[in-house]
Amino acid sequence: MESLAPNIFTRNIQETIAVYTLLGFKVAMSVPEQGDELVWVMMVNGSVTLMFQTIDSLADELPEISRTDGGSLLLYINIKNIREFFESVKDKVNVLKGLEKTFYGATEFSILDNNNYVLTFAENE
Repeated sequence: MESLAPNIFTRNIQETIAVYTLLGFKVAMSVPEQGDELVWVMMVNGSVTLMFQTIDSLADELPEISRTDGGSLLLYINIKNIREFFESVKDKVNVLKGLEKTFYGATEFSILDNNNYVLTFAENE
């Protein structure tokens, strides 16, 4: 195995792009279905790659996919300069847990994205 890039389902790709752009991600690739409406997008920030896709775009191909927004998924993202990053986003996102030092030595904070997924950012200071 060489890498992992989760494909996360969303109901609103444009809103998701806006949230993740705010977190420093950039659109690397996208797929329009009809006209300019996106159904899939790949976003990257450093060596972290996330893909987002509408559930409807896979409804016929993979009908087994059925879920509500969010779920039992937490994305744990290691970053540098966590305190600076936290200050730059804290008033623009839904912060679930502010900066704190863990018993295992990491400094972390958690947010909730527009799809009800939890993202925990961490740095081993």
